[in-house]
Amino acid sequence: MAAKRGATFRRRELGKELRKLRERQGETLQEAATALGFSPAKLARVEFGENDLPRTSDLQALIEHLAPDLPRSDLETLLQLHRESLSQEPWMPYKAYMPSKMPTHRGLEQDATVMRGWQPAFVHGLLQTEEYARAIYQLAKPLDETTTEYVERNVRLRLEQKDLITRSDDPLELRVIMDEAAVRRMVGGRDLMRAQYDEIAKLTGLDHVTVQILPHDVVTHRSESNFTILDFAETLAPVVQVDLWNTISVTDGRREVQRAVRRFDAMRESALPPARTVEFLRLVAREWK
Repeated sequence: MAAKRGATFRRRELGKELRKLRERQGETLQEAATALGFSPAKLARVEFGENDLPRTSDLQALIEHLAPDLPRSDLETLLQLHRESLSQEPWMPYKAYMPSKMPTHRGLEQDATVMRGWQPAFVHGLLQTEEYARAIYQLAKPLDETTTEYVERNVRLRLEQKDLITRSDDPLELRVIMDEAAVRRMVGGRDLMRAQYDEIAKLTGLDHVTVQILPHDVVTHRSESNFTILDFAETLAPVVQVDLWNTISVTDGRREVQRAVRRFDAMRESALPPARTVEFLRLVAREWK
């Protein structure tokens, strides 16, 4: 039996198939969108899986236009993907508190098999304690003019996100590289940081979690922005997410993904071996004493 997948994953599958039909028909986004009364931007979001088509009639009209001779079995497959793409996802209560494009990335995380992440400034989100996460949002609260509810919702989302690596059933394989600055930067006080180091040490004890530190004194490439690469076991291409100012970029473009993979691999080769992560964090903690 096929694994049950989240709505975002199904939207991506459906969008990929619709894009194949459009390209096979030899139509541009503009041509197909105009024929159906859509905007090209709307159709592009549907093809990427960012937006769904709430009305089945719109999907059927699109398929009829792009592939009028599509076999019945293929049509039923697309309609089933559409039905599954409309289901509620667990992060939906937090959508109003997420930056642009983050809901798509959060949805895809649920069905990724491997996550590779680089963090130059802070402890990676999946490794953060509740206190560390709250301290970060609290520090930004007066500057970003956010509310207490915004802070608490994001902290709750961050903690629920950790279930990706702590769940007993098919956990996500996590490979993280953090710049030395990310673990030396004081957030919330020394006791909080020591607890955060203990959390990282505990999580690195999991077989599917690998954490490396990139020291200051190593001469190598260092990406200025944090980024995440998601890999999937089935039909979807890898996706790369990059943090931008108050928003994020999410793409499956082959060049962008390959560039991110090359950067990750270069930093991974230069970083401390995973076995030295805990030792390095203990050294930092002792220096603070």
